[in-house]
Amino acid sequence: MLAPRWESVEYPTSDGVPLGETDVHRNQIFDLLFGLESFYRGREDVYVTGNLLLCYEEGDGRKHLSPDVMVVLGVKPGERDNYLLWEEGRAPDLVIEVTSKSTRSEDLGSKKGLYAWMGVREYAIFDPLREYLEPQLKLYRLHGEDYLPMAGALHLETVALELRLVEGRLRLHDPRSGQLLPTREEAVARLEDAESRLAAEQAARAQLEAELAELRRQQS
Repeated sequence: MLAPRWESVEYPTSDGVPLGETDVHRNQIFDLLFGLESFYRGREDVYVTGNLLLCYEEGDGRKHLSPDVMVVLGVKPGERDNYLLWEEGRAPDLVIEVTSKSTRSEDLGSKKGLYAWMGVREYAIFDPLREYLEPQLKLYRLHGEDYLPMAGALHLETVALELRLVEGRLRLHDPRSGQLLPTREEAVARLEDAESRLAAEQAARAQLEAELAELRRQQS
């Protein structure tokens, strides 16, 4: 019996396109990924990734696209060379694209159509440089086979988070904690602050112990 013809198909791991159009785009993607990875750290049923090739048709290595940010619920996290839709058995629940003028036709055209076809439940698109999108942040939710634009507060039903614009940057807000998910810089600053407080506490404790030792010496 002959093996299925697609068993010998190689699926790519790179499309040759660099991550992000500019530093602004790249840093925005990194911060969103960092926040989501922090939010789901320790969970064994949520996969967060970005700029990874998503191959969506078995047997055709040319059928792929690369979401800037994607979250898949119900699958295990872990490093992958690519995301093979038919093997994972589940489409991303959320995709976020950080768009630019040069990716406009894809982000609002072919990619958007493919995400709907795959069953991506929520699709957000953000234009950090305000090159063409008005408003610069849009959220679409799958209704049947098509996306409907969401108005008002942009609440992500898939991940129970909110999309917010803060000083021109796209941030994710957790309504349960009332906090924004941290960026890389904020996480480093918090760590440095914690280390500084710990060092101060240790110095104060050492000073107190030295003073107590001196008092005991004087009383002996």
